Amino acid sequence: MPASAGVVFSLAELAARLGGDVFGDAQTQIRQVATLVSAGEGEIGFLANLKYRSQLQTTRAAAVIVSPDFADAVDLPRIVTRNPYAYFARVATLLNPRCSETGDGDIHPSVVSASPLSANLRLGSNVSVGKRVSFGDGVVIHSGCVIGDDVTIGAGSVLYPNVSVYSGCRLGNNAIIHSGVVIGADGFGFAPEGGQWIKIPQIGRVIIGDDVEIGANTTVDRGALDDTLIGDGCKIDNQIQIGHNCVIGKHCVIAACAAIAGSVTLQDQVTIGGAAMIAGHVTIASGVTVSGGSLVMKNITKPGQYTSVFPLEEHSHWLHNAAQIRHLAKLAERVSELEKRLENINTRD
Repeated sequence: MPASAGVVFSLAELAARLGGDVFGDAQTQIRQVATLVSAGEGEIGFLANLKYRSQLQTTRAAAVIVSPDFADAVDLPRIVTRNPYAYFARVATLLNPRCSETGDGDIHPSVVSASPLSANLRLGSNVSVGKRVSFGDGVVIHSGCVIGDDVTIGAGSVLYPNVSVYSGCRLGNNAIIHSGVVIGADGFGFAPEGGQWIKIPQIGRVIIGDDVEIGANTTVDRGALDDTLIGDGCKIDNQIQIGHNCVIGKHCVIAACAAIAGSVTLQDQVTIGGAAMIAGHVTIASGVTVSGGSLVMKNITKPGQYTSVFPLEEHSHWLHNAAQIRHLAKLAERVSELEKRLENINTRD
């Protein structure tokens, strides 16, 4: 496991910063996080999934993070908190502060910029900056990024290598944009005429809120007329397509390889599983979870988990069931006719 750059906290110091109750030696020194299986000297493990609770008895961790239900299940020094997974995430952030490859206030001599650059920026090699670009305090742009004209990037944001932000787009504060992301490319808009396709200029923007993270090689298309919007606190995984004019609410989570067609609306706190597909012009209500691999073709109006995946089975069985599915419409019609006949018989009686 990588070292944490010399950052060390005692359990007492962690609790003072993050809350929680310390049981056992509060001066136990912690330099890194780890799983219960791999943790060793100076490392803190955590129990978030109950199927791993037996590992509490065998772990070699210096300390553990547990819920109140497991406060007495282990003799090791421990921090007790209601949400061990979230607490672990905060401890990991303290022990592994984000660093920059470019150094404090460093603007590489190979940077090409048509906009004034303030001293508190960090720009890596071969970064290209267009006209009228606005950067907030402490922005870090890694090597090879291209920032178009009239772009705004909020304070504390980090763009990793080879990110492209097209003209007019806006990123809020504390954005984390991973390598290969493209923000503001043209949406897929064409009008049919005489067997050909006429391109529709995409004149909207992409507007991204605060504290948004976007994973590697994800694409967010600009709006055709109105803007594509991504709300505060959204976490978007790798290799995701978000089409033009989508409106993504606050604190949504979208897992890898999901494809979201144009003009989709996700209300707040929607979770989209990996490889899910959402057809255009669909609205999904707040609090909905769409299972991985599902296809969403119509609006979802109530919170809850929704799944459209056909269960995995042996190929020969799948073929047999698929053949029967083709006859479902006829079967439904026959059942309806039989129900009508039965109703008529009961009425005569």
